[in-house]
Amino acid sequence: MRMLFLGAGGTGGYFGGRAAQAGVDVTFLVRDARAAKLREQGLRLRSPRGDATVHPKVVTANDLDGHYDVIVLSCKAYDLASAVTAITPAVGPESAVLPIMNGMAHYDALDNTFGARRVLGGLCQISATLGPEGEIVHMGQQASLVFGERTGEARSERCVALESALAPADFSSRLSDAIYQDCWEKYVFLCTLAAGTCLLRGSVGEIASTRDGQAVMLGLLEEAQAVSAAAGYRVRPPADAAARKLFADAGSPVTASMFRDLRQGLRVEGDHIVGDMIARGAAAGIATPYLRVAYSHLQVYQNRRDA
Repeated sequence: MRMLFLGAGGTGGYFGGRAAQAGVDVTFLVRDARAAKLREQGLRLRSPRGDATVHPKVVTANDLDGHYDVIVLSCKAYDLASAVTAITPAVGPESAVLPIMNGMAHYDALDNTFGARRVLGGLCQISATLGPEGEIVHMGQQASLVFGERTGEARSERCVALESALAPADFSSRLSDAIYQDCWEKYVFLCTLAAGTCLLRGSVGEIASTRDGQAVMLGLLEEAQAVSAAAGYRVRPPADAAARKLFADAGSPVTASMFRDLRQGLRVEGDHIVGDMIARGAAAGIATPYLRVAYSHLQVYQNRRDA
């Protein structure tokens, strides 16, 4: 199986690097400067699960070598249009595009370009970033990737082949028979976490330690859950219980990657995560006052940054 990973940042770099380390035929599509560094130094992984340096294939937009079986997208939502342009030459008649991006809005754009049959459902759970020397820094033990068919037979030939290829890699991978349910549950959790930590400018523990912090987080959570239920994907009890337990943990250091981006003055995915959840709620007649306050805050930040 030939796999192409767009970019070699924290998320794609970790999963692609571990897959290459396990013997999967992995190629990274990157910009010229990143390609030069990877060819010179390799892809360096720094992780509690074990450090490694791998030397995968690297290409730029000018030297893509044919079609790939699976093309993995882990870009930010605001880079989706350029990502689609970059991978289009690599997508053949039998290729599968696997987005492991945040939210749900990207599926429409990918379907419009490549056709829904080519686009798998996917999500990941990891905290990883690029270090100062371009290394992949994995924070914590968790590293999981979930994928599956959005329609039709869950255990399709291509998904079973991907399951087999990724099995030896040093992360948890799972072929889901209900990928939209899994994606919506992650979306609900992530939207709540991002909205809350960005709005209140603190970790889950710092928020939970205030008088009303837990109530605010649960208000955000319940609004997002209502939108998910209206879309046909009611959050299952285990996912609900896990979220409520975390948001009540006064000792938790957890923050959203969006909050970490905000603290660094970077562009954020507010429109794609919180804004899209609000829009879906409005279309279903669901009020989302907590989310609207958080989204207004994110818009003020982004407008000020862009000015």
